Amino acid sequence: MALPDILDRNLRIPLIGAPMFIVSVPDLVVAQCTAGIVGSFPALNARPQERLEEWIVDIKERLAAYAEANPDAPVAPFAVNQIVHGSNIRLRADMETCVRHEVPIIITSLRPPGEVVDAVHSYGGLVFHDVISLRHAHKAMEQGVDGIIAVCAGAGGHAGPLSPFALVKEVRREFDGVVILSGAMSSGGDILAAQAMGADLAYIGTRFIATREANASDDYKQMIVSSRAADIVYTPVFTGVPGSYLRGSIENAGLDPDKLPEVDKSAMDFASSAKSDAKAWRDIWGAGQGVGNIDDVLPTHDLVLRIADEYEAARVRLAGN
Repeated sequence: MALPDILDRNLRIPLIGAPMFIVSVPDLVVAQCTAGIVGSFPALNARPQERLEEWIVDIKERLAAYAEANPDAPVAPFAVNQIVHGSNIRLRADMETCVRHEVPIIITSLRPPGEVVDAVHSYGGLVFHDVISLRHAHKAMEQGVDGIIAVCAGAGGHAGPLSPFALVKEVRREFDGVVILSGAMSSGGDILAAQAMGADLAYIGTRFIATREANASDDYKQMIVSSRAADIVYTPVFTGVPGSYLRGSIENAGLDPDKLPEVDKSAMDFASSAKSDAKAWRDIWGAGQGVGNIDDVLPTHDLVLRIADEYEAARVRLAGN
C-alpha cells in the first residue's frame, strides 16, 4: 500500500528502528531520525514518569533544529512504544503526555489498543501494533490501528514463533494498512526481502544495539558482535512472555541456558526475573537471531547509510537478473 505522507516523504529507506527497553534513548532516536529512518523508544525508558515529557520535547527540538539546518536531508518522524497491559501503571499518564505533545507514531504492544487508537487519531497520529499471530492481528484491526507489526521467529525481545513467510502474507491478505516485518534482519538486502514478502517497512532492533548512541554497555555491544544465531535462547522465564536473549548473558548471570526453570506465564513482569537476582534487559540481554550478521559497532548515521547502500545494491542486483 501507499505509505502515509509522514513516512512516504521523510524516509531514506523503509525502516523503523525498533524500541528497545533500556537501550533506546533520545540520542539513539535522534540519530536514527536524522539519518532518515523512524527512531523509537519505550515510554518506560524515561524514568521517573515526568522525564517522558522532557525526552519528547528534547527529541522534537533537536529534530526541528536539524531539519532547519539541513533542508534537503530526510528527517523521519519518531515513535513512542506503549505497553498496553494492566501491569503498566503508567499507561494513562504516559499517553496523556504523548497526546499533549502530539507524538507522530505510537507503537503498542500486548493488548488491543482501542483507547490508545482513539487518543492518537484525535490529533492525526498513527498507531502501529505488535502481533505474533493472525488472531492478534484481527483484534488490532478491529481497534482501527494504522499498522500491524508482524513480530516473527528470530526477532529480539518478545518474539513470536511464526515464519515471516507465513505471518506477513496472512496479515497482508486481510489488512490494507501498513504492514511492518520484525525478525532477524540486519542489512539492506533483508529490507528488500521484507518488501518482496508483502511488508511495507522493516523493523530492526538488534543491529542498533551495536551503535555508538545505544544505551548499552560495551560488553553488551561486543557480545552482539561476537554471537551467532545459535547463541540466542528463546524462553518465557525472564518476563513471563517468550523472548529472545543472548546465551552469554544468561551464563554470566549464573544460570544454565539449557536448564532454565519453569515459569508461570500468567505472572508477567517486564522488568525482572522471578527466578534469580538477574533482571531481564539489564543483566539478561535481549537480541535476535540476526546477530550472526553483525560484525562491528558504528555511529548510527554511518550504519543507516551503509544499510541504504546495501538496499540499493540489492535492488540493482535483482533487477540485473
